[in-house]
Amino acid sequence: MVTLQYQIMQYSISYKTKQFFFVLAKLGLISALAGFIYYKLTSNTSLSFSAFSKTILKNNVFSVKNLFVLSALSTCNWVLEILKWKYFVKPIKTITFKTAALQSLSALAISLLTPNRVGEYGVKALYFESRYRKKIMLITFLSNVLQLFVTLVTGSIGLYFFTTNYSFKLVFSREKLLLFLSIFLVLICIAFLLFKAFKGVSSFFKRTYYALSVFKRKQLVFGFLLSLSRYVVFSFQFYYLLTVFKLPLSYLEGMSIIASVYLIASFIPAISVLDVVVKGSVAVYLFSFVNADAFVVLSITSLMWLLNFMLPACIGCAHLVSIKSSKLL
Repeated sequence: MVTLQYQIMQYSISYKTKQFFFVLAKLGLISALAGFIYYKLTSNTSLSFSAFSKTILKNNVFSVKNLFVLSALSTCNWVLEILKWKYFVKPIKTITFKTAALQSLSALAISLLTPNRVGEYGVKALYFESRYRKKIMLITFLSNVLQLFVTLVTGSIGLYFFTTNYSFKLVFSREKLLLFLSIFLVLICIAFLLFKAFKGVSSFFKRTYYALSVFKRKQLVFGFLLSLSRYVVFSFQFYYLLTVFKLPLSYLEGMSIIASVYLIASFIPAISVLDVVVKGSVAVYLFSFVNADAFVVLSITSLMWLLNFMLPACIGCAHLVSIKSSKLL
């Protein structure tokens, strides 16, 4: 009897300790995310928060019409990402749209604090049973690769038109650049074929191939279309902001520069919360070829970050705070 009481007491202490550290982790997450957001909004020497606010008010960015359009585009952007996640995990487990949304947004909150959003892999995996976590991480990787592939293809096209229309100095000529991009795409195709042909070379390739083989070709195509749709939405949102700030660019001109910005920025490693700095720097340089005001360009990239990263991350952070440890582990 005494032994049983001692075991119960030990279990109670262990459980309370676990809950205590879990609460500390939540508070640490909130503090870190709030600190990064505050730092980003106040410490940018090129774009002070007060000047940014004045520019927003001066251009009437948050009028009823603009607020509706920008909110609708940001919502559509994340709805597409959530649908993609829900669709990709279906072979492992069928989840509701609400569950997929909470998983995606909470993963975003953590990923903002990690280089190249690697935290996203761990958070999404924790929502599933341990035997599925490696597959979930691979699915997350596949989803991100599809989005990156869309960025590479559309960005390559945009960069080609940009170098054709503007005196953008590259180390390589346009012809060599086009040849390089063609070779790069061919190598990707060859690597994929070799991967399928020699899937039994090692246990790693066996496991990887098995996880990917869960998806049929039409499923990968559908995932690609969702990634492309998402790219169209957030790139159009960028262009819409260009019109709000009254930059005199045609749709093709604006989209070619926007695609080039996302292409170049995707190759620069950075912590996601500082992604706005990377994209802002690249955007300021590329838009300088059309004599766009650097302050306006920085304001647009900051707005894009606030609408598509900071606000959804706050929702995800709120979910992480409310969740119990037993739901994650």
